[in-house]
Amino acid sequence: GGEYLEIASKVQTIVFDKTGTLTEGKPSVTDIYDISEPRIGEKELLRLAAIAESGSEHPLGQAIVRKAKEDNLIPNPEISEAISGHGLRAEYQDHIILVGTRKLMIDNRIPIPEKVESKLTELENMGKTAVLVATDSKLSGILALADTIKESAKKAVDALKSNGKEVIMLTGDNERTAKHIAGLLGINRVIAQVLPQQKEEVISKLKSDGKIVAMVGDGINDAPALARADLGIAIGSGTDVAKETGGIILIKGDVRDVVIALELGRKTVSKIKQNLFWAFAYNTGLIPIAGGALVPLLGVGIFGWLPMLAAVAMAMSSVTVVGNSILLGRYKPKLPPSTAELQRPYVQQPGHPK
Repeated sequence: GGEYLEIASKVQTIVFDKTGTLTEGKPSVTDIYDISEPRIGEKELLRLAAIAESGSEHPLGQAIVRKAKEDNLIPNPEISEAISGHGLRAEYQDHIILVGTRKLMIDNRIPIPEKVESKLTELENMGKTAVLVATDSKLSGILALADTIKESAKKAVDALKSNGKEVIMLTGDNERTAKHIAGLLGINRVIAQVLPQQKEEVISKLKSDGKIVAMVGDGINDAPALARADLGIAIGSGTDVAKETGGIILIKGDVRDVVIALELGRKTVSKIKQNLFWAFAYNTGLIPIAGGALVPLLGVGIFGWLPMLAAVAMAMSSVTVVGNSILLGRYKPKLPPSTAELQRPYVQQPGHPK
């Protein structure tokens, strides 16, 4: 809609969700640590976590299930309950399985030993998301997952910053992992460990500071924030809820299109202002003539020509405005090159100078 293009030209701050927006949203299990007493083994630890996560739609949960299915089929739990922003609780064959964050364990009175805490910190400093697994109120192990940064993300962030935009990363992930990812992308401001319902509050706070805010996201938990932002930009590969809420939808998952969307908004508003100028210019010049400004010079006979002048002026005004608008079709977006494109080797063509 036109209103979104107009807002796009005024955006000062762009807030990016992390998982699925700046990253591919397809994490994989990289490390499994069994700390149970007595030891249940890494495969059994992974199996129990996958049973709990079998009905989850969260990318991390799906990654755990995918890893477990490489070895065997995963049964569904009898009871499964998601704890928003912290993990989930499931029951299977008289066992209670908890999979999630430190907060989930603390809330269920499961202590986290110092050696486990140091391992979590080590993994998070490597940019991995560490998930704790507990069975029957005892800590059983750690699953570490890593996501891949989109090739286009770094170039999109650099382009936005070069255009004077403030770039913020907003995520429910822990602060260490979030800062590691942000450092790789060149994002200076990170708001981490945010619950889904708190994302909307963060956007409201930024708007209350007088900023024109755009939110870029792809998930169900991003929908309230997309709706609250001045401009919601939804990734086309994301959920239907996010796409319904966003004012602009990026058909591809390429976040460099955010740069194009804002540039297109600026170009469109510029054309509107140019058209208003020409429309007013014709009227300002010809209204005095219609009022008789040329009579002292050309005589009363000029009035006979006024209808013809009015028709020519009207036609010229329309042609000028429409023609100027059509020129916008010549706008060719210049995508910042992705990391892969920058690293692509130069191949000399036969017969061409080096």
